[in-house]
Amino acid sequence: MTSQNNEQRLIKKFGKVAVLMGGNSAERAISLKSGRAVTKALQSAGVDARGCDVTSVAQLNKIAENYDRAFIALHGRWGEDGGVQAVLEALKLPYTGSRMTASALAMDKLRTKWLWKGVGLPTPPFKRVSWTSPLVLSEFDLDFPVIVKPSHEGSSIGMRKVNDASELQAAVAFAQQYDDEVLIEQWIDGREFTCAVVDGEALPLIELKTDHDFYDFDAKYQSSSTQYICPCDLPGDLQANIQRCVLEAFDAIGARHWGRVDLILDKNDQAWLIEVNTVPGMTDHSLVPMAAKAMGVGFDQLVLRLLTLTLNSDS
Repeated sequence: MTSQNNEQRLIKKFGKVAVLMGGNSAERAISLKSGRAVTKALQSAGVDARGCDVTSVAQLNKIAENYDRAFIALHGRWGEDGGVQAVLEALKLPYTGSRMTASALAMDKLRTKWLWKGVGLPTPPFKRVSWTSPLVLSEFDLDFPVIVKPSHEGSSIGMRKVNDASELQAAVAFAQQYDDEVLIEQWIDGREFTCAVVDGEALPLIELKTDHDFYDFDAKYQSSSTQYICPCDLPGDLQANIQRCVLEAFDAIGARHWGRVDLILDKNDQAWLIEVNTVPGMTDHSLVPMAAKAMGVGFDQLVLRLLTLTLNSDS
């Protein structure tokens, strides 16, 4: 009975909760799925939560007037890149996830890698292409294959694997349709993993197996052949070392509350950090809930735990 009373007191503390979803980014459809799943989970736990499809600052202002805190389920630009976080900070509305600076940095693949490299964390070699630093094929010195990415997109949007110099210009032009700044990264042959972080704890690693060249948009959201292995078969000491590296990478960008770090493990068991997601997918089929489930934490329980983090004095 005491446990039930404690839970009811906790739910009262939440007050009215706005689940922010949708937005204007290329990941809008995925965000709507996440937001609906989070809203349903909160409501089933008795939280006074409502899904809010937000696309403007005016809407955020109105939400701050009518709600006590926000659960951010926005993916991609504006919702995940620090824009919404900056507005919520100014409005003094507590919210889930990383603050403005860490959100903006994590959304910027290039600057995340510069930071990791600067603090001595392992990330594949890379080059930057922009309007002021155009691609010069005669000076390109990464070994092929490489992978070309828009610096500020998520869900593998605009990405292509490139096997030789003849394909490189077209891949860069394709990425530039999504972003003025493009990252060209050394391709690492190895196994793809992701590691969720929740409240300072690294969850069990998930191995991602796909028959595509890499874990691209289709492999993530449309393919029926993609496999997710959790718990994975890595030796315990190797997994623990990778989890420590993930926590260092997460902390280095100043992230908080929760997120996900993607990495590749090469044939020598060297882990290479790829990127951070500060607002990963949150449906019951998404990767963070999958890792939590491997620890015996259900989806509804996970969502409540994340919302509880907004009660801390620094949230």
